[in-house]
Amino acid sequence: MTSRSLLVFDFDGVIVDGMGEYWWSARHACLQLVGLDFGPDPLPDAAPEAFRLLRPWIHQGWEMVLLAAELLRSDGPLLRHGAKAFSVDYHLRCQQALDAWGWQPGQLQEALEQVRRSALEADRLNWLARHRPFPGVIERLRGLHDEGFDLVVLTTKGAEFTAELLKCFQLAPHGLYGHESGSKTEVLLRLAAERPLRGFVEDRRVTLETVLATPGLSSLPCYLASWGYLKPEDSRALPMGIRLLEPEALAAPLASWP
Repeated sequence: MTSRSLLVFDFDGVIVDGMGEYWWSARHACLQLVGLDFGPDPLPDAAPEAFRLLRPWIHQGWEMVLLAAELLRSDGPLLRHGAKAFSVDYHLRCQQALDAWGWQPGQLQEALEQVRRSALEADRLNWLARHRPFPGVIERLRGLHDEGFDLVVLTTKGAEFTAELLKCFQLAPHGLYGHESGSKTEVLLRLAAERPLRGFVEDRRVTLETVLATPGLSSLPCYLASWGYLKPEDSRALPMGIRLLEPEALAAPLASWP
């Protein structure tokens, strides 16, 4: 019997808009890490504009906690020069911020995940409600099975939290791989060794470029989700192998995808 092909979707920024949860969890994790040095509640409830603007550059959850902390550091580059300047040398700025705070990425990631665990235990419904699925995406994914494809979800979020959200949205993917499973290219290579891959849908152009540059994945159809957290220039002059996926194309049968 022929194996069903897999269609692989990134979670954050493709299936779900989690901006409300990103800031809520990052803010709480940050305040716990810095203690009371900055007062009892120095960060706003709503996500600051700088945090929103830098979301397309964020790759791992710990970076969100670090950015929240940088919004407390009056002499830091984020507050002194703004989000646009920070984004120009984003990775360097993040490393400098880690050095300034004396933190390690793993420390921030664990603080973030502990906040999420506590939120799920204390008030699961409110935590889930901070996530908004992008219009039409959940319904489209539910129809993949009838077209002969199985859904796989990749995410840089912990799998335990993503599983809760998928259950909430009544999605039961064939596979779910969080940051614990390794990089997205590593997971895709393992999947490709087991089943045919129909495509990979992601909102980070750099991730798709890395996938296409990986031996064994160079012919994988890659789709940049136009509705995700794109940088201003991400959809321009796309290299061969990466197609811009608009909501109208997503809704169409897979056979007609670009």
